[in-house]
Amino acid sequence: MSVALLWVVSPNSQLSNCFGFVDSVRDGNQLIYSSRSVCQERSSMFDCRPKKGRKQKWNACSIHVPEISSMVASTADEIAVSSEEKVYNVVLKQAALVKEQLRSSPDLDVNPDLALPGNLGLLSDAYDRCGEVCAEYAKTFYLGTLLMTPERRRAIWAIYVWCRRTDELVDGPNASHITPTALDRWESRLEDLFCGRPFDMLDAAVSDTVANYRVDIQPFRDMIEGMRMDLRKSRYKNFDELYLYCYNVAGTVGLMSVPVMGIAPESKASPVSVFDAALALGIANQLTNILRDVGEDARRGRVYLPQDELAQAGLSDDDIFAGKVTDKWRRFMKSQIKRARMFFDKAEKGVTELNAASRWPVYASLLLYRQILDEIEANDYNNFTKRAYVNKAKKLAALPIAYARSLVPRSKKPPLTKV
Repeated sequence: MSVALLWVVSPNSQLSNCFGFVDSVRDGNQLIYSSRSVCQERSSMFDCRPKKGRKQKWNACSIHVPEISSMVASTADEIAVSSEEKVYNVVLKQAALVKEQLRSSPDLDVNPDLALPGNLGLLSDAYDRCGEVCAEYAKTFYLGTLLMTPERRRAIWAIYVWCRRTDELVDGPNASHITPTALDRWESRLEDLFCGRPFDMLDAAVSDTVANYRVDIQPFRDMIEGMRMDLRKSRYKNFDELYLYCYNVAGTVGLMSVPVMGIAPESKASPVSVFDAALALGIANQLTNILRDVGEDARRGRVYLPQDELAQAGLSDDDIFAGKVTDKWRRFMKSQIKRARMFFDKAEKGVTELNAASRWPVYASLLLYRQILDEIEANDYNNFTKRAYVNKAKKLAALPIAYARSLVPRSKKPPLTKV
């Protein structure tokens, strides 16, 4: 199952090869040891300590949080709470960090701390490479980021690339070689880059980003946990389980992105509500992916639909593997599409609270992904043998609509309509 990265992505089987990182993650303890030695040599580039004569930058290590029960990756002996409650605790933590930042520097637009002579070019090259990857694999989103300030768009590119690399570990051409141990090593590498010890060029851009914006490490950890779920789980008993999966692999992206995209200075909304809307967009996008890819996933032996709701509709895995569109299936799909649209509606309310320059790519993602649901309906709910997609003409028509909406004052925005 592909991750819905909030951005409109063109999948490409050569992505892992261009990143050139899968082998290094597989190579055992050598990765961790070489990572530490390489990063120690480069650590001065990404020093999080405050510089004299400048405003203090946030130390990325200061937001390295302990493993506590409120985190999403919970253990079996914890008191049972719903997935939404677990995720909401992560939302509250990230919102608190951003609220503190807004209180101390309400007009903050971060300029990355690249003061050391000789290193400016290296880090600039790292960000440029992230931009190239984003431009190649997420063309629509990349176009929207060009409206952001240079600092914000480079940071978003860096986050995009990290998410993409993480997804490729279990969903790319080398996925068959990835083990839980490899994901553990990838998480160890994450911990290093959050403490200013990047392993490679692309990690360096992320390390610099999290040192300059109040981005919490937990959503990154949770995305890796989502990859672990894909390795060990192919069924979901109920929507509570599926919600947690959707959060891990896609909702996390919203929580990573809001601190960089920024909340509009004139916004009266609480940071919690803005993060909650960003989370909703990730959930909506991933639910849409799931509904679009039912047939494709079934051919891989996977069913990403709530088992209890299938049973209530008089359906089972056998019906999905048979791939026949029946009245029961149509009724079931209508209810699933309705739920996804509810998450899109919730997400839309939060886009208006973002920094004006950051709204266009988010509106474009929301509008285009929501149209995939329309295409499923247009295919008479046949997502077994027909892949719902938004054609190029509709994509091009949606972009100016999304752009226009990003310019309309918050108080005057009507609901988005179908294109």
